[in-house]
Amino acid sequence: MKWNKRILTVLGTIMLLIIGCQNKEKVEAVSVSQMSIDRVDSMPFMPRPYKILDFKKLALSYDHVVYDSTQTGEHWPLIWKDGSRKNFDQETFGIYTALGDTRQGPDNHQGMFHESLNTISSVLGASLVGIDKSDQHGEDYVAMLKNYFNSDTGWNIVMNNTGPDVALLGGGYGRDWWYDIYPNLLFYGVANFYPQHDDFELIQRSIADRFQKADSILAGNYGHTFFDYGSLQPKDNWICYQEDAAAGHAYVLYAAYRKFGDLKYLDAAKSSLEALLSQKENRFYEILMPFGAYVAARMNAEEGTSYDYHNILDWTFDGTSVCREGWGVLEDNWNGYDVSGLVGSTIDHGGFAFLMNTYDTMWPLVPMVRYDPRYATTIGKWMLNAANASKFFYPYEMDDAHQTLPNKKEYTKGVIAYEGLIKNAHLEGYSDLEAPIAIGDGPHWTPDNPDVSQFSVYGSGHVGIAGAIIEKTDVPGILKLDCLATDFYRKESYPTFLLYNPHETSKTVRYVCQSNEKVDLYDAIAHQVISEGVDSNSSIDISAKKARLIVEIPAGSSIKEKEGKFYVGDVVVAFR
Repeated sequence: MKWNKRILTVLGTIMLLIIGCQNKEKVEAVSVSQMSIDRVDSMPFMPRPYKILDFKKLALSYDHVVYDSTQTGEHWPLIWKDGSRKNFDQETFGIYTALGDTRQGPDNHQGMFHESLNTISSVLGASLVGIDKSDQHGEDYVAMLKNYFNSDTGWNIVMNNTGPDVALLGGGYGRDWWYDIYPNLLFYGVANFYPQHDDFELIQRSIADRFQKADSILAGNYGHTFFDYGSLQPKDNWICYQEDAAAGHAYVLYAAYRKFGDLKYLDAAKSSLEALLSQKENRFYEILMPFGAYVAARMNAEEGTSYDYHNILDWTFDGTSVCREGWGVLEDNWNGYDVSGLVGSTIDHGGFAFLMNTYDTMWPLVPMVRYDPRYATTIGKWMLNAANASKFFYPYEMDDAHQTLPNKKEYTKGVIAYEGLIKNAHLEGYSDLEAPIAIGDGPHWTPDNPDVSQFSVYGSGHVGIAGAIIEKTDVPGILKLDCLATDFYRKESYPTFLLYNPHETSKTVRYVCQSNEKVDLYDAIAHQVISEGVDSNSSIDISAKKARLIVEIPAGSSIKEKEGKFYVGDVVVAFR
C-alpha cells in the first residue's frame, strides 16, 4: 500500500509538471510578438543627459500664466479679446504666436489675427490635464473657439484663422493643406471633453460632411497642395503635394463615426486611409502622417479590417519624405546631447527639430499601442527618447551655451520654450554656438519681430499632450504612459498604461493604480494577470528592454477571449 501511494505521488507530480509546462506553453503562445521601427532601433536605450520634466506641472503652469490677462512685464500679457465677431456673433480671444510677435495683439488689426494652432491646442492641452476651460475665471474659452469655424467663407470647417482675410493680416501665405485640416483634429479633441457645448455637434457634423465630400471627390488621388472646401475642388500652388492629408481626413471621419454612428463616415474613413496606404512614396509633410497609423490600428481592432500600415510608421520616422525632404524623426547625438526622438527635419541645418511636432506625434502613437500591442516596445523606447530630449527646448533646462537668448530667458516666465532645436546655426548668425542650439523662427516671419519671438508660445501650448500621457516612476528610465489620455471617442475602457524598461537587467517598478477600487493588473502583451487584488499600488517586474501594457481590471474578473479580443464582461481589455 505504501508503494502504491508513492507511485501515485510520483505520477501526480509528473502530471502537475506536464500541466504546468502546457500552461506555460499556452501563455507563450498567446504572448504578443513585438514589431520594431528601424529608426527607433538606432536610438539609445538610455538617452543622455537624462532628465524627464514634470510635463503635467508644466502644462498647469503654462495655462495659469498664459491665460492670465493681468500678467505684467515686457511682451506680457499674452492673451487678449477679439471683438470682431467673425463667423459667430460673440467675442473670442487671441494668444500671441510667439513672444513679442508684432503682427498680433489687441491693438493690431482690431485684434483679429490669431491662430487656432495656438488657442485650440492650449485649450485641448489644459483640458487633458484636468482644467475646465469652459468655466475659468468667468470665461468660457471653449465656446469662444467656435469663431474659427469658417462659415462666412462657406468652407464650413475649423481653420487656423477666423477667415482668409485675417490670415492675410499676418503676412499671408499660400493655402497649405495641413493648416486647413489640423485645426479640425484639434477641435475634435476639445469637443471630446465638452460634448454638450452649444453648436459643437453641428460644427463636428459639418466638418465630417465636408471631409467626406472631399474624399469622395478626390477618389483616392490626394496628389494636391490643398482642397477648397468651399467650392469642393482640389487645388495646387507652389507648395508640394501633401498626400498625407488623407490621414487627417481619416482621423476626423473615424472620430465622427464613433461619435455619431453614421456609416457614411466609416466608409469615408476607410476610403481616406486606403488612399494613404496605396501611396508609393513617403509624402510626410508636417504632422498628419502618424494619425494614419493610429486610425489603421484602431480600425483593425474595432472594425475587423486588416490594414498593413507599417510603412506609415516608417514614413513618420525615417526622414525620406519626397514632399518635404528629410521630414521625420531625429536619431542623433550632438556633442554629448541625445536628440533622438524629436520630430522635424533630419537634414535642414544639419537637423531641425520642433517642439510642437514632437508633442503632437505623441497624441496618436501612444494610444495606437493599445489597439496594436505589437508596437509596445518600440513606441516605449521612442517615447523615452522624445520625452527626455524635449527639455532642451526650454531655456531654464538648456545650458546657456546652447541657446540663442540665454540673457532673455526671464521673459518666458518658465513656461515658454524655444520653437526649435538645430545642429548648425551659422546661417542664422550664431556661428559661435555649438550644437544642439535652441532657437526659433519668429524673426523670419516679419522684419519687425524682435529676437524674443524665437520663444514659441504656440509650440509650448501643446505641452498638455505630454502632461496627460507621461508620468515618471520610481525607476529612472521607466515611464508610465497613459494609453487612454488621447484615445478620444473610445468605447468604455479600463485604465491602460505602457511601461518600457530600457535597462540591461530586469527592473521592479512601483506601480500606482489610477483606479480607486481593488484591481487586478493584467498585461495585455503577455495576456496574464500579474498582480491580484491591488488596492493602491503594487510592484511589477519588467524584463530587460521589454514592455508591459498594464490594464487595471476589477479584482477577481474573469477574462474571456472572443473573436480575437479579450473581454471582462462587455469591456475589451486587450486586442489580439
